[in-house]
Amino acid sequence: MRAATLLGAAVWMGAVNAHLAAWHKGMYCLNGNTGSTDLNSYAIVSPIYQQPFSGWWMHGFNNCNQYPPADGDFLDLPAGGSFSVEIASNRAKTTLSYNGQYTSEWPDGSTYPEDYNVPTCITSPNMHTQNQSQAAGTAFAISYESDINNVTPDNLAVFSVRYNTPWKREIQYDVPAAMPACPAAGCICAWGWVPNGCGQPNIYQTPFRCRVTGATSTTPVAAPKPPVWCEGNSGACTKGAKQMIYWNQNERNNIVVSGLDQVGEPKSPAYNSKLGFPDGAQEDIFTGAASSGGSSSSGSPASVVSSAAAAAKSTAAAAAAAVASSISKASSSAPTISTTTASSNSTSTTSTTSSPGRQRKCSAGRTKRSVTANTELTALHADIAGHKRRHARRAF
Repeated sequence: MRAATLLGAAVWMGAVNAHLAAWHKGMYCLNGNTGSTDLNSYAIVSPIYQQPFSGWWMHGFNNCNQYPPADGDFLDLPAGGSFSVEIASNRAKTTLSYNGQYTSEWPDGSTYPEDYNVPTCITSPNMHTQNQSQAAGTAFAISYESDINNVTPDNLAVFSVRYNTPWKREIQYDVPAAMPACPAAGCICAWGWVPNGCGQPNIYQTPFRCRVTGATSTTPVAAPKPPVWCEGNSGACTKGAKQMIYWNQNERNNIVVSGLDQVGEPKSPAYNSKLGFPDGAQEDIFTGAASSGGSSSSGSPASVVSSAAAAAKSTAAAAAAAVASSISKASSSAPTISTTTASSNSTSTTSTTSSPGRQRKCSAGRTKRSVTANTELTALHADIAGHKRRHARRAF
């Protein structure tokens, strides 16, 4: 009984005014930053504010980037599909601990009205917003590096955004259809969130080991560029692959804003249209058009050669058929001819289906036409043979 009470107290204490992170077995710091199993860990939810690069990058200030997921645990990203994670204040409030007994629809395990609204600021859960419509948005980014130490802002590109989050515990993100496969050892992904005012203007970043499944394209993700403030002017937004938002740190910030936004609030960069991020999969992040990796006629050289050979064979067959047709027409339009050769003078005599009188009258002319017809037939047969030889060479 006492053990259960202590456990409940530990879970509750971890949730008081706690911040939020995305949770999945493929994350870094799942068990916290002590090296032991911790079903109530919450080191990863600590906000990042005014840190040096080594501190804010991949949650390095409390060494969360030093605790990778278990071998074989990945966050799977189905190309053209979606994946799920849990937004929570600590591990105990997810299905990754205690068989999910401390979970609810909300990130802190409690229950709130669907139209939850606090005019000043919602602090339980600590979502840094007044209501869902003002929730700033969250994002996932990917680097095609397998070693987290090789990941930099220049190779980590945002590939999915979800507007009006964080809000409920369960959340889905969409994956671009053209996402290429990761290296054999996987990729490194990161979840990010920048609150829209309503508290300290910090950022959140959680690293994951991830991999793309069902990839059909090999076109790489482009090097990302910093996002820029472009509210109300889409033409000014950064086009193509974009970096995550790095803001209010001691060094290497990638965005600076000042003044008020269109609703009169201090500008706060976020994963939404104000910085040119569309909701859902970021389909414009690649270096070019999607490639099929050999699944279409423009794919591998072998498929191109095969298609060319088939086309040549088809052309050859069509040409032969056309010649045969011309022979048939020529034969059907000419009189039926049978020829014999006289042994004494090698003069051809003919018999036709026409009347005997006409035959005698035109025998000399038919003898000449018979020779002409034989010559034409010989030429036509030679033409067929020539077509076959030429197209056979093209086909192979």
